[in-house]
Amino acid sequence: MTVVLLEALTFGLGRLADAAEGAGHDLCLLTGDRSIYAHELAVSGPGRVRVLDVDTTDVTACEAALRAVPDVAGLISSTDTWAVPGAELARRLGLPGPSVEAVRVLRDKGAVRALLHEHGLSRGGPVDPVSADGFPLVVKDSAGTSSRAVWLVRDRAELEAALREAERAPLKGRLIAEPYFAGPLYSAETVTWAGRTRLLGVLSRQLSPEPVRREEAAAFPVAFPAADLAELERWIGRVLAVAGHGRGFAHTEFVLTADGPEVVEVNARIGGALVGEALCRSLGTNVYESMVAMALDVEPPLLTEPLKPGTGVAFVLSYPAKPGVLTGWAGLDRLAGLPGDPRWYPTASPGDVLEHLTDQRSCTGIVLTEAPTAELALHRALAAAGGITPLVT
Repeated sequence: MTVVLLEALTFGLGRLADAAEGAGHDLCLLTGDRSIYAHELAVSGPGRVRVLDVDTTDVTACEAALRAVPDVAGLISSTDTWAVPGAELARRLGLPGPSVEAVRVLRDKGAVRALLHEHGLSRGGPVDPVSADGFPLVVKDSAGTSSRAVWLVRDRAELEAALREAERAPLKGRLIAEPYFAGPLYSAETVTWAGRTRLLGVLSRQLSPEPVRREEAAAFPVAFPAADLAELERWIGRVLAVAGHGRGFAHTEFVLTADGPEVVEVNARIGGALVGEALCRSLGTNVYESMVAMALDVEPPLLTEPLKPGTGVAFVLSYPAKPGVLTGWAGLDRLAGLPGDPRWYPTASPGDVLEHLTDQRSCTGIVLTEAPTAELALHRALAAAGGITPLVT
């Protein structure tokens, strides 16, 4: 039998191959650009992941490709962009998966914000970006990803500038505005099955200064006091239930304001970048086994198995100082001599053109480190990343 991926996050293919193999299945990837997965395919070894080249923006073409794969047992769609097509394809082929209607709501940040506000889980709902007031606000694409098409606006002049930029931006949804919640940013990493949500831990997220707010670093697990963590678990369970998330991983970004947590966005998937790897290392288990289990309509082990207190993990994203063509990196040879067993995960290749310095599209690679706590791991990751320089011309 075969488990099929409809595209995937940049990292995690090797872990998924291990999980599929452990369940007695092959792993097949449908992709429109296999170069995205060059690093993962190289380190996972030849033949472990079967790759089918297909236009994944064409649902009909994907359906034909899936029907040509013998003995498909499950379909995994772990990215935001392909969440709705993945649910639709699962329905067409009679495979396990979330309802298309629920996924469509979850992919609409404005709809989720409205639901949370209606049920008393957010102090503010979506507003019309053209007539918005009550600054500061966040203007963004209702179906955006990777922090693209997001503007923090603090006055009328910044709002008008954001609206002009939005006219030129290729939006995946529609333009919305919502309150800007001030405070440290985190993400709740959870798994949901049969009406039950389990909090696996909380990831810290460090951003660049306003107004850009580009993601710079993360660490897991945040050492909240036990009572606070229990309350966060109850809160995130209510949030996901109201948003309509009934099964699967979720990566919910939230700000811990002076008045309590406020959702930034709900992502009905495992976290991107190296969040999945951080979960595996910290929890001492291959969390992707639960992803494969849910694709096969089986209760995920992570829902009930004891979570072992594990190591702290952190990662830092490496950005160029200026736009241009990437020619390589200086400083990678120094990683071996640093504490925390730093590992380098490239997200770009020499020859790539780097233009968008305000969001993750210009990230060239990620440094990951370990330590007894997330705080110490973050210190080590920052030290390691500080010696790496992306070279651009």
